[in-house]
Amino acid sequence: MQADAPRDIPAPTTSPERRTRAGRSTNRTGPSLLARGAAHDPYRFYRMLREQYPLSYDAPLGAWLISRYDDVTAALTDPRFTGFPHDGAPRGGPAPLGLCHGSARCLPSDRYTVVTGTVPAPLAERVERTAYVLARRIALRSRADLVEEFCRWLPAGSGRDVNRAPDGEAAQAAAAPAGDGPCLRDTALRETALASLLANLLDDPDLLAALRIEPALAGRAWTESLRRDPPVQVVLRRTVAEVTLSGGTLPAKAPVACLVGAAARDPQRFAAPDVFDPFRPDQDRTLTGPPGCPAVALGRLEAEQGLRALLDAMPRLRWAEGFRPAATGLLTRGPRSLLVRPG
Repeated sequence: MQADAPRDIPAPTTSPERRTRAGRSTNRTGPSLLARGAAHDPYRFYRMLREQYPLSYDAPLGAWLISRYDDVTAALTDPRFTGFPHDGAPRGGPAPLGLCHGSARCLPSDRYTVVTGTVPAPLAERVERTAYVLARRIALRSRADLVEEFCRWLPAGSGRDVNRAPDGEAAQAAAAPAGDGPCLRDTALRETALASLLANLLDDPDLLAALRIEPALAGRAWTESLRRDPPVQVVLRRTVAEVTLSGGTLPAKAPVACLVGAAARDPQRFAAPDVFDPFRPDQDRTLTGPPGCPAVALGRLEAEQGLRALLDAMPRLRWAEGFRPAATGLLTRGPRSLLVRPG
């Protein structure tokens, strides 16, 4: 659908308005992200926003909604946007996105050196060892939940001895040494992203079979899963100056909710956007976060090693009879259980 012609929109009040060229005001308040049913099927809601309300004010949320790929990309990279609500990201710096929280280690500046995005060898070895220990335990069972027994403990256990019993908060903190910033310490997002990847692959037995033959496809599958089912669906920003987007013009100091989940399925940017296709040629446009972020690199490694360990330990891995995964969540989203037959 072709973008609407930009129109000026004044700063929102309790009922934001825009004025037409004739001077008449029309209500610019659109449907709310917090409306009943939006969290159940956000992608249908996102489609309506992209087509009918590319820029609208969400009164219950207290922010403008943007849903088209080009607009969301602009809000995440344009120096006229900054972090919100705490304005933690510098002007022009990447916003927290995907597995990245926008910590100082990930942002280019005069004071920091951008990390390379590689995982140190000792940590990579722990990830591989953890994945195989967890996979072999599950392989002995007739039925297992990959979220509870694999996805949750691979990120947390990568920094500790998984042969010891989990000890609550210590397991969550063990994913990274102290001082590595919020990206590595927050294992929940990597857990959610890994669960979404496994759900997408288990839905396609032929693709799983291809991965057994060519493990290098795991990287493309991981990138595609982050596009189709990003763990972080909404990123908050604020304008520091007037900005014109495809749906209109935002005033300065306007809170903006960037709907990453909507942008990732924008048909103007991705062909057949609802289809999980690791072979799509436009993967370079996926909104995954700064490539130098250590959490982005670690999440990819956990996905690759985790898949290899599961497929090696369970050649006949498949869904449990009658089970279908269901994603939940609005700001962050992913399946809460993955019931499988290991063998």
